[in-house]
Amino acid sequence: MDEDDAPTVLIVPGLRDHVAEHWQTLLAARLPRVCSVAPIGRAALDCAQHVARIEEAAQAVGRPLVVVAHSGGAIMVAHWALRTRSAVRGALLATPPDFESPLPSGYPTLTALRAGGWLPVPRARLPFPSIVAASRNDPLGNFDRVRELAKTWGSALLDLGEAGHLNPASGYGPWPLAEQLIDTLCMTPLRAV
Repeated sequence: MDEDDAPTVLIVPGLRDHVAEHWQTLLAARLPRVCSVAPIGRAALDCAQHVARIEEAAQAVGRPLVVVAHSGGAIMVAHWALRTRSAVRGALLATPPDFESPLPSGYPTLTALRAGGWLPVPRARLPFPSIVAASRNDPLGNFDRVRELAKTWGSALLDLGEAGHLNPASGYGPWPLAEQLIDTLCMTPLRAV
């Protein structure tokens, strides 16, 4: 692919925003053409505000994108995909949580997620190719429920085995596979939206 045609990688963090040792932060430091969605803050549970931040970042880039989202960021992207007209080559959606089931202590409740506009989680087919990377022992998302979500989004499912939540608490700093998956999505032709 010609460098001028290469898409920009748009990093969409989860609800906990950017963390220095997180694979997304480390990935952003290595990629030549990357943009990260501006943080809002851990306490911000307004889904519409997160979606607006994604759209602002996408419009500022002004060129085709490959979206790389983690955790709650994957759910943000599903909401954003219903509204955007941005040119998206594809999306890597890593360990989306199951926001429709109670989360462990310390995470938002179903009541808080509903009040913040997160529920129901969109079940429409995404208007761009996508890969959902799911872990079999993710404390925030049962594998079978995430697999069903991937199916409704029209996403390819990548079984990560037992990778926890694919975050520093699960032993992940760098995640080299992310770059391979991004390369695959970069080669995907654009679809009209």
